[in-house]
Amino acid sequence: MSNTLYFLIAVIVVLIVYAIIQALRLKKAVTNLTQEQFITGYRKAQLIDVREPKEFDAGHILGARNIPSSQLRQRFKEIRPDKPVYLYCQSSARSSRAAMFLKKKGYSDLNQLQGGFKTWTGKIKTK
Repeated sequence: MSNTLYFLIAVIVVLIVYAIIQALRLKKAVTNLTQEQFITGYRKAQLIDVREPKEFDAGHILGARNIPSSQLRQRFKEIRPDKPVYLYCQSSARSSRAAMFLKKKGYSDLNQLQGGFKTWTGKIKTK
């Protein structure tokens, strides 16, 4: 076998290990909640929509605050670390990254809507 093939195999192994580590870190950082679980807890928590303002204005969960993931590094102090945080985005990708960031900043009670806003069938508000 050529050195190129060994190199490609090594790169693939490293990528797989990285993906597994990221998945485990995410699992420790945030609790995935079904819509039913999300509904039972979000009224007693800080409900944060991390989508961009245009997406938020087109429709969001009633009572949600919009702190876009693109602004989270500057605005995370608007979120209280002593209260549960319920995050969502369109599909769970951005809310997962937001949860990882907040975990690093010392937040502990982090939850996200499994499947994101696109799977939401509850009440929404539009502008």
